[in-house]
Amino acid sequence: MTYEPASEVVEICRDLIRIDTSNFGDDSGPGERKAAEHVAALLAEVGIESEVLESEPGRTSVVARWGNQDSSRPGLLVHGHLDVVPAQAQDWQVDPFAAEIVDGYLYGRGAVDMKDFDAICLSVVRARQRAGAVPDRPITLVFTADEEAGGVLGAHWMVEHRPDLFEGCTEAVGEVGGFSTEVGGQRLYLIETGEKGIAWLRLTARGTAGHGSMQAPDNALTHLARGLVAIGEHEWPASPGPSMELLFAKVRELTGSDATDPDVLLEHFGPAVRMLGAGVRNSTNATMLQAGYKHNVVPGEAVAYVDGRYLPGHGETFLSEVQAVVGDRVTVEPHISDIALEYPFEGDLVDAMTVALHRHDPTAHVAPFVMSGGTDAKAWSKLGITSYGFAPLRLPADLDFTALFHGVDERVPVDALEFGCRVFDEFLDLA
Repeated sequence: MTYEPASEVVEICRDLIRIDTSNFGDDSGPGERKAAEHVAALLAEVGIESEVLESEPGRTSVVARWGNQDSSRPGLLVHGHLDVVPAQAQDWQVDPFAAEIVDGYLYGRGAVDMKDFDAICLSVVRARQRAGAVPDRPITLVFTADEEAGGVLGAHWMVEHRPDLFEGCTEAVGEVGGFSTEVGGQRLYLIETGEKGIAWLRLTARGTAGHGSMQAPDNALTHLARGLVAIGEHEWPASPGPSMELLFAKVRELTGSDATDPDVLLEHFGPAVRMLGAGVRNSTNATMLQAGYKHNVVPGEAVAYVDGRYLPGHGETFLSEVQAVVGDRVTVEPHISDIALEYPFEGDLVDAMTVALHRHDPTAHVAPFVMSGGTDAKAWSKLGITSYGFAPLRLPADLDFTALFHGVDERVPVDALEFGCRVFDEFLDLA
């Protein structure tokens, strides 16, 4: 039976965006329950049973078994998250939760991160299930809670409390990969093979408290400010790993460049250097400050929080390196940590992703990259599952796509969603 894998993708994505699942990192958001029930209903409508799990009230994930469960082949985990970062409506051209289509783009919080791939997955699965075109491999479909706050109440919770749900899975595909950019006038699809480790840090400076009108040479705020300026001005050295070296080899192939300097090669990516440039060096960005309680009182303590990210293989030295940058008047402590990952750009699964892309974009090129942020892949790694980012999208060359992650006016081209369905459908036949 013939079927159209993209027949429902736009409406499914719009419906998901309209369900506000903003994750503020605390208990103040709406949670994912409504979205999870919607996903479970979409699967049930085509005869796929799922399990809805709550780690805490309203913090809800969905898991379903699909594919040929009697196959002797290892299982494939296909995962997406249901939560989104908050959006301030006054900053947007359109309501971030209205899912409006303007000039061929679907706007909304989650359109890129990552209700687009949730919709691609659901559209393809529903079409294949109706047509009886079930893949000949065990597949576990997972739609998680809390990814935007580290997955503590989503993927990590399930790995800790329900590892049985992932029994037999050895490989996974999920977000932030498979999208196109342009290098040397040619389309290049980037598959995520790794992601930096998370080292969110707490910086504390202590001094002598006193009256704000008097001399205060031992001022905690001043000590902390010097440390933060040092962090802001510090240039972390480039240290590309295997994935990024393969990416740079592809750049040299497409451009004819003989450059070896990563920063020179990264210039060919235009605005995408924002994400890709972070994949070749550690990074530290101050994000929050806490100090003082009255205008005329010098506080005895000042605290800052820094978003630190380290490359695979750099986890053991990163903290001490940050401490050396800020100096001895500031104490650096880990606040939230998670591991870095990197997997080889080879094997049957990588071949399946590459062939699926080439069948629908024959002249395109494919290369790996290390992502600046983190995903639920960090949780799956605890179960020995090898994960890749593969949410295929063919994008206009002039779209600053990486700026849309957590950005204002987040949007995805409608035809990119449809392209993603066709490629992902092909991938399921090959994987």
